[in-house]
Amino acid sequence: MSEKKLKSGASILVVDDEKLFRDVLCAKLVDNGFQTESAINGIEAINKIQRQQYDVILLDIKMPRVDGIEVLKHINENTLGSEVIMLTTFTDVRTAVETVKLGAYDYVTKPYDLSELLQTIDRALEHRKLKMENVYLKSELDRRQQAKNVVGNSPAFEQILETVYKVAPTDSNLLIQGPSGSGKEVIANLTFKMSNRKDKPFVALDCASIPENLLESELFGHEKGAFTDAQALKHGMVEVANNGTLFLDEIGEINMTIQPKLLRFIQTGEFRRIGGTQTMKANCRIIAATNRNLKDAVKDGAFREDLLFRLNVITLTLPSLSERKDDIPELVEHFIVTKSRGKEPKKVAEDALEKLQSYHWPGNVRELENVIERAIILTSNEVIDAGDIVLDYASTSEVEGVSGSELAKMSLSDIERIHIERVLKDCNFSKKDAAEVLGISLRTLYTKIYDYQIPVPGGRARSKKDDEE
Repeated sequence: MSEKKLKSGASILVVDDEKLFRDVLCAKLVDNGFQTESAINGIEAINKIQRQQYDVILLDIKMPRVDGIEVLKHINENTLGSEVIMLTTFTDVRTAVETVKLGAYDYVTKPYDLSELLQTIDRALEHRKLKMENVYLKSELDRRQQAKNVVGNSPAFEQILETVYKVAPTDSNLLIQGPSGSGKEVIANLTFKMSNRKDKPFVALDCASIPENLLESELFGHEKGAFTDAQALKHGMVEVANNGTLFLDEIGEINMTIQPKLLRFIQTGEFRRIGGTQTMKANCRIIAATNRNLKDAVKDGAFREDLLFRLNVITLTLPSLSERKDDIPELVEHFIVTKSRGKEPKKVAEDALEKLQSYHWPGNVRELENVIERAIILTSNEVIDAGDIVLDYASTSEVEGVSGSELAKMSLSDIERIHIERVLKDCNFSKKDAAEVLGISLRTLYTKIYDYQIPVPGGRARSKKDDEE
């Protein structure tokens, strides 16, 4: 038991108004490998809980002024992921049972048996782990799937993987740069899987897909009543990712109002929920990704230089697919298997591979994935040949049937409008996917759809406001 606890390092807050009891209990917990803090009463406990998250809270029921039941209610309403074990005397067992109904994990009677207490803490930690896994289960499933998609052995990609192997076990922040569709989230997931935090939450936040007025709430949370629609307390992603990894995709889309708050969090680990007055803490490793040149954004005044310095402790620049064409056969084989959905995988003819390797792939790996999936669905034969490979962007001199001479007479805006229409159609009108293929933010794509009055399902061009509604 003791050896197991020495490896856990879980944080425990001991709340009891009896100094001797409190000091002795903290000392025994430290001897068993726990990180401990103490509070002498309910008020001090609430103040500490508001500033920091604890894995387990040992909470005395009877205390002056603010008793353990009131503290328990506060924990249930305001804290994410803390398990509460009530401390009680034999005469208060009935009350202790009631606290379990109110949300406490369990109770232990005084004088306690150390072995029994440690076993109860162990069970509480396991319960906490299961509860937290439910919070980020979808992200975890996505992460595991993405980790399987790390395919490639070209020199350009091997160099990226070599760097990942070196930096993954550290806690250093990581900035992943690269064109849309090049696999930035795949590399982020791989880094997490190989890190010391792999058993903790991995939480992804797409900064480009969230309206500016909601992004701060997604990051840091909000208190009930903080604004009109804030009908309940919301835990931000930094809280959900506590002790784990926070992946900020499209970091370049965060506006200048939120950037200072993100910078402060990265520097100190401190944040405040919207509408809150208490400064809270969370410990997250930050992995950020962008398809923008953030140095240029700094020069243009759209991104803070000090925030860039904090993010790019280590920077990975992913190659485009055109820079790693040696990986195309392996990627094709991978997508053939994953997209067959349990059916016998089809074969790919040599002429099809030659066609794929001669293409310039503006949409990178994501475009290749879409091309292969389409070929699997539409090809009736068991072998995919060159004729089955449909490349929508096969020639820069052909845009929606327009010849090269006609193209030369068109305005840049007309060419852009036609190209956006084709990409939207190819992506089944998924604006998020289309924005990634085009290499622009979702917000920019909304604007262009509205400005060009591009028809979409529903009969009219939709504005950004329409989509937010």
